[in-house]
Amino acid sequence: MPPITPEESPPLSPLKPRPSRWAALEPLKLPVFRMLWTTWLMANVCMWMNDVAAAWMMTTLTTSPVWVALVQSASTLPVFLLGLPSGALADMLDRRRWLVVTQFWLAGAAVVLCAAIALDLMTAPLLLVLTFANGIGLAMRWPVFSAIVPELVPRTQLPAALGLNGIAMNASRIIGPLTAGVLIASAGSVWVFALNAVLCVASGFVVLRWRREHRPHPLGRERLISAMRVGVQFVRQSPRMRAVLTRIAIFFLHSTALLALLPLLARGLQGGGAGTFTLLLASMGAGAIGAVLVMPRLRQAYGRDQMVIRGATLHSAATLVMAVAPNAWVAVPAMFFGGAAWITTANSLSVSAQLALPDWVRARGMAMYQMAIMGASAFGAALWGQVAEVSSMQTSLMVSAVSGVLVMWLAIRTVTDHVGEDDMSPAQAGWPAHPMPDAPAESGRVLVTVEYLIDPARAAAFHVVMQHTRRARLGEGAIGWELLHDVSQPERYVEQIVDESWTEHQRRYSRATAADLALRERRLAFHQGEVPPVVKRYVITR
Repeated sequence: MPPITPEESPPLSPLKPRPSRWAALEPLKLPVFRMLWTTWLMANVCMWMNDVAAAWMMTTLTTSPVWVALVQSASTLPVFLLGLPSGALADMLDRRRWLVVTQFWLAGAAVVLCAAIALDLMTAPLLLVLTFANGIGLAMRWPVFSAIVPELVPRTQLPAALGLNGIAMNASRIIGPLTAGVLIASAGSVWVFALNAVLCVASGFVVLRWRREHRPHPLGRERLISAMRVGVQFVRQSPRMRAVLTRIAIFFLHSTALLALLPLLARGLQGGGAGTFTLLLASMGAGAIGAVLVMPRLRQAYGRDQMVIRGATLHSAATLVMAVAPNAWVAVPAMFFGGAAWITTANSLSVSAQLALPDWVRARGMAMYQMAIMGASAFGAALWGQVAEVSSMQTSLMVSAVSGVLVMWLAIRTVTDHVGEDDMSPAQAGWPAHPMPDAPAESGRVLVTVEYLIDPARAAAFHVVMQHTRRARLGEGAIGWELLHDVSQPERYVEQIVDESWTEHQRRYSRATAADLALRERRLAFHQGEVPPVVKRYVITR
């Protein structure tokens, strides 16, 4: 079978005034996206199979609830701890090869699990260690896949592509546990891990067919610590990313109450049991899949913040119904609409995050997005479980539902980003404005000064633009920024930027986006001199 190349992708028309009936499935027409989407579906099926088999195996090794609960912690903790380093590596390395490495890592963890079971060496501590190793693979895989998706589809199809990823995640939530359950009952847990290893290896070879051209950075590879620092700085300086992380953390903090207490809710329903629990999970997944198919029309009818607040409200309503549901006839529709609300809110925020991130920092930004989800989910599960412990499940669900809507509404009103959407595509011609001098002989931090001559009557407006400039400079990686005002010459302002080194100074220029170019034009519009602002560069000697 010949390798899939980007040239096979059919030509795409520009923006359509009205989404077609099957707009949600448009990205699947692209061969590369279809291939990687299938890989993503298989990867998530493997994840759920592994979690179910590991949890069940722990119950055969020990009867301690603590050890059983630690299986989930061992699976998710690496995603929270290693999210940022894995995102930095995904931005620094060849993303195709890094994705292949993650699949083979997961396959290796599954093979070791199979060997330990076959040799009768499995113990509760060893199972936790191997589950943690599997979690490391998940932590490495998620940021790189999130960074790859915008490369595969046009900007106008990005929301649909992320929605299809949501379908894969929710479909795997149904397929994975059912497959694992059948294998455990018929052949034993070892065959679940064996199938997991085979699927991971197969996924790795499928990704190898993707002929993605990796272009090494002309300045060389970033240092890991520096790359992590710059990633955090970008998110801190981006109003849109701060708003997205706040909203997604609030949503998962409250929505986790329903999933965390769902096993007990299923058991409490009339005739409830393991089958009821599976039915409720399937209903939630079906609701999410159905919502993805109509999401293009929803996005056309409502803005981002409206989608988020309406989704949070609908999920809270489903949670309230589940708190008082007497039987499955009431609970199943509630879980269906809860799943639809969950994917609508999560997809809206995921699209906002992707559009707020330039490609050079995309994996790091999406890693922090995932860390916000995992951290909020872990804290939320503990919080609402404790509330249920001291009061009741119904009280816990009702409090989470009401507070979820109120806190989300407050966040949308207070934690805002600027109006409009910046163009995060790389800056092309015209950047930088001045030719870059040769590298100096000395090594050390670099101080850049830019001198502006500003009409004092327009100083207030200039200060506003320079605040945006400060965020842009720091977001690109500068370690210091100040604006100086000459008291003896009121029209003279001096901008000072400090870079970590000459290489990092050059790298900061290479990170410029079209939005940075537009911001520079706004700054220059204030300058009164006949010549452009004077730029000087100094090396801070030790």
